[in-house]
Amino acid sequence: MTLILILSLIITAGWIVSTVTLRIREVERKTDRLERRLGLLLDHFGIVEPEPDGMDGVRALAAEGRTVAAIKAYREATGAGLVEAKRAVEAL
Repeated sequence: MTLILILSLIITAGWIVSTVTLRIREVERKTDRLERRLGLLLDHFGIVEPEPDGMDGVRALAAEGRTVAAIKAYREATGAGLVEAKRAVEAL
């Protein structure tokens, strides 16, 4: 009886995880599509996103070769994730 209960819980947990994972992927796809559309609208109307405060410091750190500090400063200034901040600092 206990084995059946444990197996039922494992199967239920697996189903829940797969359902949530599929939903997250769907939301990510929709978000990506909306971001692309927003980018097109901003480009069409010639709207440029203002640069966040603190970018001068990020540029200075990057110019000094202090990449890790520049990435940290970029993340603090923009709220970006690690990968996005790394790419942005490398592009400076």
